Amino acid sequence: MTVMVESMKAEEGERPKINTFDDILPYIGEASRYQCFLFIVLLPFTFAYAFLYFTQFFITLLPAEHWCTVPELDSWNLTDHEKIALSIPSATMEELRMEGATTFSRCSMYDVNYKEKLENGIRIADPSWPVKSCQHGWTFNLTMIPYKSIAVELEWVCDHAFLGSAAQSAFFLGSIIGGLIFGYMADHYGRIPALVACNSIGFIASVGTAFCNSFWSFCLARMVVGTSFDSCFNVLFIIVIEYVGPKYRTLVANMSFGLYFAAAASLLPWIAYWIADWRVLSMTTACPMIVAFIGPWIVPESARWYITSGRVDKAIEMLKKFAVVNGKEVKQEIFDEFEKSCKSMIEKDKSHNQYTVLDLFKLPRLARITTTLIVYWLLMGWVFDGHVWNMKLLDPDVFTSFSLASLTELPAAVLLAVFLDRWGRRWMGFASMLICGIFSFLALATPPGAPTVAMAIIARLGVNIAVNIGFQYAAEMLPTVVRAQGVSLIHNIGYLAHIVGPYIIYLADIDPSLPLVALGLLSFVHAFLTLGLPETVNQDLPETLQEGNDFGKDQSFWWIPCIASSHKKKKSYRKKEGLPNPAFTGSIQKIDCTRL
Repeated sequence: MTVMVESMKAEEGERPKINTFDDILPYIGEASRYQCFLFIVLLPFTFAYAFLYFTQFFITLLPAEHWCTVPELDSWNLTDHEKIALSIPSATMEELRMEGATTFSRCSMYDVNYKEKLENGIRIADPSWPVKSCQHGWTFNLTMIPYKSIAVELEWVCDHAFLGSAAQSAFFLGSIIGGLIFGYMADHYGRIPALVACNSIGFIASVGTAFCNSFWSFCLARMVVGTSFDSCFNVLFIIVIEYVGPKYRTLVANMSFGLYFAAAASLLPWIAYWIADWRVLSMTTACPMIVAFIGPWIVPESARWYITSGRVDKAIEMLKKFAVVNGKEVKQEIFDEFEKSCKSMIEKDKSHNQYTVLDLFKLPRLARITTTLIVYWLLMGWVFDGHVWNMKLLDPDVFTSFSLASLTELPAAVLLAVFLDRWGRRWMGFASMLICGIFSFLALATPPGAPTVAMAIIARLGVNIAVNIGFQYAAEMLPTVVRAQGVSLIHNIGYLAHIVGPYIIYLADIDPSLPLVALGLLSFVHAFLTLGLPETVNQDLPETLQEGNDFGKDQSFWWIPCIASSHKKKKSYRKKEGLPNPAFTGSIQKIDCTRL
């Protein structure tokens, strides 16, 4: 209901009609005591989400400086520098172009009798000596990374350097599987059972990760952990958003990430640094998921799920409890009218079952929008993951740089909370990815060290803003009759970007500048791709396939919502104060509104 309509009806002594779930929220409280309680409960689940996403980065960290172990030198009183000078050849031109290159070779050693050389007083190698690959494993310099990760223990270096990224891909493969499994459970058995189940599995698998001693066991454990990714937080996040009034949703949605996710992601590097044991770290970061075991006693079931399941009486019973907690007195006639509208909506929804996701591609303009959104998600996920993994190439102090980059979630959330509903999704999405691309290239033009890291952090801020915008953009653009299935398709295809994202850092093996060049170019493509989409802020969102095909046709390319002179005052673009965000309604599987 618009503010104008409400004021007019109030003057006439009439009460606004209760047609939707959002219409009854003002009566029970849109952002009162119970909503604040739910926002606080969200804290441990947001920590679990961030820990699941980033912990693998720290349990597979590799020091840039590692070299072949030469057992013959252990009995001699030599420093590491002296051992390298005698036994390790200089890096070849090809090795100097590789990720985190050092001046000495990391994969080869001299093939000589070291005892004989030392007895003859030779301490510096002759470059003409024959060379062979490492025969007895590797020695690692643990000065900057003060613990042995599983990648160090299992020596995922040289010919096996790809195994760390392969394990990360297994994690995101698990997230696709988990999205389907727990999405089905959430739709058919309720949000709370799905919340408890996915966090339980994530907790057990995270603890199980600590006992892995091979690549394949680690991959299996991380794939199982990945099944709980997204759903471990997504279920409760949607419940919280459902019970918040429409005009507060942009604020609550963004600040949950700005405060909780930023805190968790920026603290994680120092937790890893302080614990200094990858096995203990894996078990420690699983702890927030324990809260899910008491979830059924502290978290309400989704009222919207009760309604879509035909249990309207349970939804009304829950809303009455919320009203009491929030100190609201609601007349029974309000609930009676809401019950009637719910039953009418259920009947109407049955007619939507005839549509499938393929219907999105039957009308030409709607097919173009859907295809654009798919590419939009793929590029966004790729750029985000690329900046996360590329951070370890930019600064040897990966703990500080990762922590600072993670803190950009807070200003990203604040900027969105203040400007997103004023400037619109389209132009803010374009500007944020343009900034990401510009500063990715500026990072190449600045001196190595702090200046480069600062540029990369600003680029990370840009993609963080774009990611947060993207979560609701797709759901607002697709027509209601296939919105759930369409968003599910877009997000599931988007997971492919997470699978291949970690491999972008291997472009550094060709040239050290290539990862940032690739991220910059992808950012520019994404930015201009955003301008090809219609604006959704303050719009009457499409209901039918034909409305979806026509959506945005009358919009000027240069329309900016906050500029009064812009083209928007037509009847077909009438303003809705506090427009409900459809990304925060419906199925946990079908409408995914959380991070990459």
